[in-house]
Amino acid sequence: MAIAIIAISLGFFLAKHKPDKAKTSPYECGFEEFEDARLPFDVRFYLVAILFIIFDLETAFLFPWAVDLRSIGIFGFISMMIFLGLLVIGFIYEWKKGALEWE
Repeated sequence: MAIAIIAISLGFFLAKHKPDKAKTSPYECGFEEFEDARLPFDVRFYLVAILFIIFDLETAFLFPWAVDLRSIGIFGFISMMIFLGLLVIGFIYEWKKGALEWE
């Protein structure tokens, strides 16, 4: 605990404290804000985020399955094929609905 306190104290006392306008502004994203943050924006941003999470979770389930495939046997293989089949059906549905196209 003493090492942590010493490290934080040294960083506080030895660091340069020269705040400029960019550092003290509420937005440090590299450009000036151009509209009110409470304005609604396109729902496609949410759709892309949800699709990313769905297919990211798919790969998270594939890694442990592939590592342990020998011990789970045919039941594990069939259950993963059903899981992948449902995801492929969902992907085809999204594709047909035009959810993956950006205008």
